[in-house]
Amino acid sequence: MRKNIVAGNWKMNNGLSQTQALITGLKKQTKTSEAEVMIAPSFTNLWHAFEALRQHDIEVVAQNMHFAEDGAYTGEVSAGMLKSVGIQTVILGHSERRAYFNEDDATLSKKVDAALANDMRVIFCFGEELADRKSGNEETIVEAQIKNALFHLDASAYKNIVLAYEPVWAIGTGETASPEQAQDMHKFIRKTLQNQYGNDVADNMTILYGGSVKPANAKEIFSKPDVDGGLIGGASLKAEDFYAIVNAF
Repeated sequence: MRKNIVAGNWKMNNGLSQTQALITGLKKQTKTSEAEVMIAPSFTNLWHAFEALRQHDIEVVAQNMHFAEDGAYTGEVSAGMLKSVGIQTVILGHSERRAYFNEDDATLSKKVDAALANDMRVIFCFGEELADRKSGNEETIVEAQIKNALFHLDASAYKNIVLAYEPVWAIGTGETASPEQAQDMHKFIRKTLQNQYGNDVADNMTILYGGSVKPANAKEIFSKPDVDGGLIGGASLKAEDFYAIVNAF
């Protein structure tokens, strides 16, 4: 069943005291929508955030993980390590991981497999660059990213996957795909799933939009029939703004 989800990706922001203050602010907000709410602090603050929100309906999720269970991978974190501190969901494939850390479809496919093998939920990100959009290749790029990383999976695996479409040209730039552009791509994504797996997977897939979502534009974006929520960057660092987006449904 499709769910409305608003997930805040804090990226490399907020030390412990800032994390504590933001969580305190989030707890003071009133949720008027039925959307699931998630936040993704840095690795160093996952345990504190999980403990601070143990009795709250905000889920704490991770921004990344390695595909290996353990081994000589200095600086990396495994699915098992995340689960040991209460984390059940991980963001994979974010455009910044692809661009700055050279994560390709093959690597992300292994990460997805590792997360699912550990009974974790995956928020899988993908999206085109500005050059792809200008050349009219955005659908080709998005389709390839989905197929290469996910289409080896059985249909049953998709109950633990959330998709997040991120037009890379709209992340942290202040630019936003128009609600119509977002809807067109989300519809295409759902059709791509339908062609491979049938109506059941496609109709029940939650697809989030990520790309400079703000309180001012969230309601219009979320009103589109194939947009099920948002992966929020900068606006998730202010409690009031984040909950204004959550309540835009």
